[in-house]
Amino acid sequence: MRTLDERGCGRQTDILPRSFVWDPIMAHSAALSPLAPKSYPDLPDIEGVSFSTAAAGIRYKGRTDVMLALLAKGTQVAGVFTKSKCPSAPVDWCRARLKGGKARALVVNSGNANAFTGKTGAKSTKLTAEISAKATGAPMGEIFLASTGVIGEPLDATKFDGVLAKLVKDAKPHGMLDASKAIMTTDTFPKVATAKALIDGVEVTINGMAKGAGMIAPDMATMLSFIFTDAPIAADALQAMLSKGVGPSFNSITVDSDTSTSDTLMIFATGAAAQRGAPKIKLASDKRLSDFKKALDGILLDLAHQVVRDGEGCRKFVEITVEGAANAKAAKRIALSIANSPLVKTAVAGEDANWGRIVAAVGKAGEKADRDGLAIWFGDIRVAHKGLRDPSYDEANTSAYMKGEKIDIRVDVGVGGKGRATVWTCDLTKEYIAINGDYRS
Repeated sequence: MRTLDERGCGRQTDILPRSFVWDPIMAHSAALSPLAPKSYPDLPDIEGVSFSTAAAGIRYKGRTDVMLALLAKGTQVAGVFTKSKCPSAPVDWCRARLKGGKARALVVNSGNANAFTGKTGAKSTKLTAEISAKATGAPMGEIFLASTGVIGEPLDATKFDGVLAKLVKDAKPHGMLDASKAIMTTDTFPKVATAKALIDGVEVTINGMAKGAGMIAPDMATMLSFIFTDAPIAADALQAMLSKGVGPSFNSITVDSDTSTSDTLMIFATGAAAQRGAPKIKLASDKRLSDFKKALDGILLDLAHQVVRDGEGCRKFVEITVEGAANAKAAKRIALSIANSPLVKTAVAGEDANWGRIVAAVGKAGEKADRDGLAIWFGDIRVAHKGLRDPSYDEANTSAYMKGEKIDIRVDVGVGGKGRATVWTCDLTKEYIAINGDYRS
């Protein structure tokens, strides 16, 4: 298992105790995922961004459930949202205001998704924005909102009254880790990442956080995630980079094949680095953004992997690579067919290298595949070759490999194409059923 340092996302500090437990929506406690990072990265302050959290009593007792990110005047914003045809009221709100390209505040609550709540949900969102605007002094058009939690229950926005004024007063630049904890639901650990990049020789910082453990499937953004940077980059350029960056990251992960109503990914650029000589960038095609793009893509992938590593009830992190397909799109569709197969995921949970289930998943994907040319690997062990069990297959070696926390599955579909894709998922355990069976209890 690679460390945060090896993914290029900051030095390791603040060791995470293995006894750390978060009490989510369920009546029982959720033990820390065995795939959780062993430490958090050190998150540098970003000029123009400050955070605060509070316990508003939206659903939980004895924990924070709302966070505020205050943003400097002129902060540029871009976002990507769920493709669900039943989006939440906050998603509708953000989409409508993204055209302005500017942001002054982000307010996120956990415990209630404010989704499938009709006109009541829209009124709650508007009231939250009004309270936020009054507390921050920012225009309503520059207030962005996100909610996560139970679907179908009205959100009492009056609970934000008074709370947001205190959040504004208490906001501090170094509060991002606490903010990431406040937006958790069934997550067992907060998800954060950081990176540095150079723009025309001037160093800028990028910090990111995410929440997500279930209802995770590629259709953007598969969770809530917020990225902050001091780089002076225009909204249109941010949008282009973000829209492209989600493809090989958040749109390449799946926990359970279900896309949320509330999926939101946003990036906020304060532009403070311009005071240190960083040039103002207007176009994503600007060559001076090459290092920034790499750093941003690294953070998106890091956070996406953390979401999978916290998959509800998971014990194994699974990387699936499909090659030899007709094209990249076909390869990804086949890879996701494997990743979303309950039979494949339960076999991994049972530490059983059942390649027959992979063959079935390839066959149902609807893309070109040669049954008699198929080859399958678990790690470096080839278990199937030319449509048959590999002559050198060794059950003991394969079984030993399946006991690891990281499982690599590779499939050549045998049609001689150049299509290749990689997706990430986790195993499917009894705990997933327990968590979701008790979700509203």
